Amino acid sequence: MTATETKLKGCFIIEPRVFQDDRGYFFESYNQQIFNNLIGKPVNFVQDNESFSSRGVIRGLHFQEGEFAQAKLVRVIKGSVLDVAVDIRKDSPTFGQHIAIELTEENKRQLFVPRGFAHGFSVLSDTAIFSYKCDNFYNKNAEAGILYNDQSLNIDWKIKPEEAQLSEKDIILPTLEVYFK
Repeated sequence: MTATETKLKGCFIIEPRVFQDDRGYFFESYNQQIFNNLIGKPVNFVQDNESFSSRGVIRGLHFQEGEFAQAKLVRVIKGSVLDVAVDIRKDSPTFGQHIAIELTEENKRQLFVPRGFAHGFSVLSDTAIFSYKCDNFYNKNAEAGILYNDQSLNIDWKIKPEEAQLSEKDIILPTLEVYFK
């Protein structure tokens, strides 16, 4: 397993070592000891989540506030998504910047999104099964988000606007500027 830090400090692309032969493949998707050594700090995941979505679905940009903030380790089990992390740490030199990486069932990449980031993804394949580990429990009262098509973020979701499928909740999220006013 390898970890490559992105331009956003603390956000890592994780690539497992995949063993493949005529029977199929095997890989270790998570090992706490190796993971913590790779990113340079201990992270204790306490909750696993999974979603199923169709092509064009955009989920995000979500985060939990305050003491309920969550770090996430995300991956795709089936299909392909464009995964996006936005730095919302007000004191960060990369505040308001984002990274976007394609996670697929073939490349088996994972993205570690630390606390202090908004996160979302768009589904590029016909369907996708998306899995993520969280280091804090979900709290409905602490959920927050940033509008997916905020002009200041300029995120290319690789989905045509007319094909985008969003929840009612995600359509009315504030922009980064409004949220952090």
